[in-house]
Amino acid sequence: MANLNLNFILVFLLFSLFGSSPLGIFKPSSCSEDQSRANIKCIYTEREALLSFKKGVSDDSGWLSSWVGEDCCQWGGVECNNQTGHVTKLDLSCEWEDNSCSIGEEILTHLGNLSSLMHLDLYSNSFNMKADNLDWLPSLSSLKYLDMGGRNLTGANWLHAVNMLPSLRELHLSECEFDRLPPSFPFVNLTSLFVLDLSNNQFDSSIPQWLFNLTSLTILDLSTNSLQGTIPYNFVNLRNLEHLDLSENPYITGNLPSFLGNLCKLKTLSLKSTNIGGNIDGFLDHFSTCLNNSLESLDLSLNKLVGNIPDSLGRLESLRYLNLYFNSFWGSIPPSIGNLSSLQQLDLSFNEMNETIPASLGLLSKLVILDLSANSWRGVITETQLMNLTRLEDFVLTTYTVHSLVFIVMYNWVPPFRLKSLELENCIIGPKFPVWLQVQNELTYVNLKNVRIADTIPEEWFSKNSQLVDLDLSNNQITGKLLQQLVLPNVKFIDLSHNYFKGPIPVWLAKNWVELHLKNNSFAGPIPSNIGDLMTTLEILDLSENLLSGKIPLSIRKMIYLSILDLNSNQLSGKLPNYWNELQDLKVVDISYNSLHGKIPRSMGFSSNLSILVLSNNHFYGEIPSTLQYSSLLSIDLGGNHLSGNLPSWIGPNILILRLRSNLFNGTIPREWCNLLYLHILDIAQNNLFGGIPDCLNNLTTLVNSNNNDQYNSLDLMYIEKAIIVTKGRELQYDTTLKFVNTIDLSGNNLTGIIPDEVTSLKGLGTLNLSMNHLTGKIPNNIGNLRWLETLDLSNNNISGPIPESMSSLTSLAYLNLSFNNLAGRIPSGNQLQTLNDASIYEGNPSLCGSPLLTKCPGDETFEEPNFIGGSSEDKYGGDDFERLWFYVCVGFGFVVGFWSVCGTLLVKKSWRHWYFRFCDDIKDRIALTIALKVVRWKRKLGLEKF
Repeated sequence: MANLNLNFILVFLLFSLFGSSPLGIFKPSSCSEDQSRANIKCIYTEREALLSFKKGVSDDSGWLSSWVGEDCCQWGGVECNNQTGHVTKLDLSCEWEDNSCSIGEEILTHLGNLSSLMHLDLYSNSFNMKADNLDWLPSLSSLKYLDMGGRNLTGANWLHAVNMLPSLRELHLSECEFDRLPPSFPFVNLTSLFVLDLSNNQFDSSIPQWLFNLTSLTILDLSTNSLQGTIPYNFVNLRNLEHLDLSENPYITGNLPSFLGNLCKLKTLSLKSTNIGGNIDGFLDHFSTCLNNSLESLDLSLNKLVGNIPDSLGRLESLRYLNLYFNSFWGSIPPSIGNLSSLQQLDLSFNEMNETIPASLGLLSKLVILDLSANSWRGVITETQLMNLTRLEDFVLTTYTVHSLVFIVMYNWVPPFRLKSLELENCIIGPKFPVWLQVQNELTYVNLKNVRIADTIPEEWFSKNSQLVDLDLSNNQITGKLLQQLVLPNVKFIDLSHNYFKGPIPVWLAKNWVELHLKNNSFAGPIPSNIGDLMTTLEILDLSENLLSGKIPLSIRKMIYLSILDLNSNQLSGKLPNYWNELQDLKVVDISYNSLHGKIPRSMGFSSNLSILVLSNNHFYGEIPSTLQYSSLLSIDLGGNHLSGNLPSWIGPNILILRLRSNLFNGTIPREWCNLLYLHILDIAQNNLFGGIPDCLNNLTTLVNSNNNDQYNSLDLMYIEKAIIVTKGRELQYDTTLKFVNTIDLSGNNLTGIIPDEVTSLKGLGTLNLSMNHLTGKIPNNIGNLRWLETLDLSNNNISGPIPESMSSLTSLAYLNLSFNNLAGRIPSGNQLQTLNDASIYEGNPSLCGSPLLTKCPGDETFEEPNFIGGSSEDKYGGDDFERLWFYVCVGFGFVVGFWSVCGTLLVKKSWRHWYFRFCDDIKDRIALTIALKVVRWKRKLGLEKF
């Protein structure tokens, strides 16, 4: 009984200690602890150190406004030990990009008085905060966490300072502008370090060996530096590594090291953009041998890896993120991909994959992002590859080989996913717009370019995807009309070009619209008068190649961000509006091939960024406004109008293309044009110009050196200029190759005088057309210097004298016309001229003689000789006899050399002679035996053999 009472008392006491007591005998200790914690204040010396620190801080944003009062433990960013009151954590990270939280390096020394500090965060976005002195850092002997990222520590001996912190667990020194990583260090005291972040610096050495003594590391980030050399084998020492990031080090070379597969604890590995090569077979094989493989993220993108993706990939069953884009992998995705049941992201874009996509891809039920774009896929896609992708949100599948990949799914099939992004460029989805696309109602990005859809798009599909940002349905055969009224609050880009849409231009309201492309459809009627009110943020408006009529709306002036306006090839009429000075971002205006009239407005010259002006094939008249000299024009095409007056001498020095053909200009060619160093197309044909050709054309540097790509590279425009160029005797339209065309066309004018010798300095010239003028004198003797000349037309002039022999040096010449001049003498022969054997090239020059004309030159033999069998009529001339003689001499010499090379050797070399004759005997015996066997066999078949 006494024992029972004793047990009861013990239980009661324990209950009083650890439980709540209704009797009030004993209260839990938490209340007293909270009271004592409230009474604990920070250490006076540490408070003074923090206040001294605050005095030196530029705190315009009120970053340290809470640092008031006696108890520093209550200040923002400060934490203290509950028992001792020492400051243990100090978070002074600054996310502002200005200097509103600037900390001078002399102020940092006050932090050295916080001897119990365990966590110090000094991260800053202000890269101009310099700290060369870290002598205060070793006094923080209890420090476990240190982040000084974003501070300029280039002058500090940071490694020595942090090496004096034996308790350090995490070290973050990203964006500190380090340019040197010590190759060696005598004694590393950081054996307890778990996290080391040295990313976003400027290290340009190899990875140092002392790093591999940090065997406790679980996270190592050396990304975004300039590390060099190969990845050292000593990484195998870091067996506790879980996260390794060497990405964005473009000078790391060598093959992908297979020994990284020995790091079985790795969860994240990024070697993105490190310039490594080779295949990944050995690397994946090593990983697959780990008993507890835990790799979750693998990024090998932007490298030079090659070969097939091996089947061993399927053994990385914990993988969630796989990025292999921008390499040179080929073949197919391995069927084992279906084993990666945890995979959420797969990116194989921009490789050389050229096989089919396996059905096992459809087993990835957790896949969210699938990017297989920019490859050469072939084969078919069916429901099998798609039906289990229930979580798929981003589906990107494009192919370089057009229409080699076909979607074959039932028209009424409804997929299990709801996509947010869809890109299927160059695949075959049509001709119908399938139901599996119609049911998608959460789309933000859509690219169905060139997928052979020849159907109408349901109107409700546009309205239920009102959250669209990008929509590209170009290069199909889509028909029908578009909704006239639609609100797309987020849309930025729409491209419906190269289809068969008809009806009026849709009036869609979008506050963030950037680009609208409706080129090459059958839209008709006027451009909406309020288009500028609805699309004020538009930067590119392309309505070209439609059936639009009416005037150019005045509301376009409200598109103040407009950079490209392309309305060419429509039926627009009226005059050009006079608001171009209000569009200061405008770079391209193309309103060619319309029915506009009137004068070119002066305000167009005050659009200061205007680079390309194409107003050709309209009915403009008057002079070119001189205000255009104030713009930044690189290309002017005003051909096919009724413009008049003198040619402008003020053309800017950066001009690339100057095309003024088929107008009513008169006067002379300005000598100032000789200073147009970048000019590579000059077309002023079919005008009323007179005077001579300037003798300073050798100053046209681009036509001398044939180098104009640099200027085009600086344009950076989403616009391809087109131009009709007369070359090779016909009109050809150039677009993407226009920048490679080098031409001077002065034809169809009233020019007089001689062809200046300076023309022969234009070695990059491809076309020279001076026809239909009144030029006199001779063809320059050095015409053969124009080695890239493909077209030369000097017809219908008064040029006299002989055709220079150097013309036979024009090895690129494909079209030549010298007709109807006063040329005399023998027509040169040889090289390219032998292929230009059309007599019409030289007709109208009665004093010319020689082939291909029938007129023979003086001295040519005229008597008849017998025709040679199989020979041409020219074989009777002496030149051919000479060639025939050399032919026989060469044949005879070859026979003698061949005969004595064989027979002479047999006469001199006895062993070879014996071998040769034995060989002949063997051949003779084999032939005789073969014949004998054949005879016997035939006798048996015919029954002639005697038994």
